[in-house]
Amino acid sequence: MKKIEAIIKPFKLDEAKEGLAKAGIQGLTVSEVKGFGRQKGHTELYRGAEYVVDFLPKLKLEIVVSDDQAEKVVLALQKSCQTGKIGDGKIFVLPVEDAVRIRTGEHGDAAVDAG
Repeated sequence: MKKIEAIIKPFKLDEAKEGLAKAGIQGLTVSEVKGFGRQKGHTELYRGAEYVVDFLPKLKLEIVVSDDQAEKVVLALQKSCQTGKIGDGKIFVLPVEDAVRIRTGEHGDAAVDAG
């Protein structure tokens, strides 16, 4: 199994969900996060004072899938979240040792498949 973590721009969430649905993915976890990469934040004006926004709002998507679905998920996320501008985000693929469905006690792929 693989865990795919994607850091994306918040306005790309709906497109990401649609892309994942087309790829056959039914579940994901979304968290609001803040961070920066090459973007390095930006400067804003508030009540006449200029200040630096170091950490930009992003969304973190987490999806656990069987090994054979991982590449399909990565491609769906890349295609749906790409704007071509700096700050589009990153996708990380990590190995998952085990997963357990709390309700049934199923382990492994059975725990992450729909049901």
